[in-house]
This record gives sequence, C-alpha cells and structure tokens, in this order.
Amino acid sequence: MVLYQPLDGYCYNSDTHFLYNFIYENMKKFKNVKGEVLDIGSGSGILGLLVSREYPNLNLNQCELQKPFQFFSLKNAETNNQKTNLFKGSFLQIDFEKKFDICISNPPFYHSNVIKSENENIKIARYNDSMPLEDFIQKSSQSLKNSGKLFFCYDVKQINEILLFLNKYSFNLEVLQFVHPKDSKDATLILVYARKDSKSLTKIMKPLFVFDGLEFTKEVKKIYEKSSTHSIKVDIEQFN
Repeated sequence: MVLYQPLDGYCYNSDTHFLYNFIYENMKKFKNVKGEVLDIGSGSGILGLLVSREYPNLNLNQCELQKPFQFFSLKNAETNNQKTNLFKGSFLQIDFEKKFDICISNPPFYHSNVIKSENENIKIARYNDSMPLEDFIQKSSQSLKNSGKLFFCYDVKQINEILLFLNKYSFNLEVLQFVHPKDSKDATLILVYARKDSKSLTKIMKPLFVFDGLEFTKEVKKIYEKSSTHSIKVDIEQFN
C-alpha cells in the first residue's frame, strides 16, 4: 500500500500499525464483515485503508478536520484503488446522516498540558485539545448503531478516564491490549475494543512488546509485514 504523507507535518507511526493488527485479531471471530466503517481523524488515510483492504465488504467512511490531510485521505484512497466517503470537518461537530457499524481511530491523545510542537498541523494531530477524550467517546457512541464496535488506541496513563467514559456512554469494554517499548519497560500505549450495549466480560490480550534489544520483536515484524505499507513524503503543492 503506497501512502503519500506531508513533507512538513504529522506522519503516521507504529501506533496505527499496532491498532490495525489489534482490529484484525479481534475481528477474526466475525464472518462476512460488512457495513459502514468510520475512520475518525483519518489523516493520511492509513488506518481506514488497511481495514478496508482487509474487509472489502465494508464501506469506508473517513472524517478529517485539516484540509491538507483531507487531500491525502482522498489521494491515498485513489492511489490504492479504494472507494471512500470523506466527511470534511470536526468529528465532534459533523451531523452524520447515517449510523456506523464500526468506528476506528488513532485520536490525538497527548494531554494538553505537555510541551507542544509549534507546527499547527502536528498540534491538532497529536494533542487532545481539538478532541478531548470524553467528547470523542460520547460522539462515537452517538455515531454507532446498537452493538456497534469502537476500536482506538490511547495513552495508557489515561486508562482510568477511558474506563470511566466508556461506561458513562453505554460502552462495554470487550478487549484491551497493552503495548510496551520492551519487556523491561512499562506499557505506554493501550489498544481498546469497546462495544455499545454489550454485556460480555472483558478480555486482556497478551502484551505486545515492540523491541528486543535494538531489533523489532518477531510479533512487530509480522505486523509490519502484514500491513505492507510504503510511505512517500511529498510537498502537497506538487499535486497542484
């Protein structure tokens, strides 16, 4: 999968690959996956395109606030021969004309009180000022059908709020997975699968360790091989 990304701006990272693999592992039990999927804050489009490639019977919808990334979401869908319906604007403010079966997102999750980048595009993509956690979960609940699925990744240090807001807005926590830089390091990322109005008991998947020494672990290498993405950084002006 060829993915154009901005020369000067936020670029996707390993979190998105890990989230894609987490979605894939948890969707294995469902046969004939179909319906409407919404990629919230689609950026370059990578997450939605990977999921759409995996499940061709899903109709891909993307939502993106920033104009440069609206361009890249559409350009990368076209480049990879995938159809998408792009909603332009803030996820929190759009009045969707339909409900979705699945919502997926690598949302901005750095807390607003940390030191921020001076690049405005990176600020919006990384820090949760533009989409606070509670607002993100509440709007996701409103946007999903009954029994709809929500997949996202977040800063593990905010797990208490994640659990609180999921419960507040009628989500049942189905599956969690913790991501550690190394087996000797604390987890830094959490992968979440929640479902509206479900009563299932929560499953904790075995943790994902990213590095073994200076090398990626076997599990992470397999994830990158499965994703099979190739990134090309470009100046958006060259397409004009």
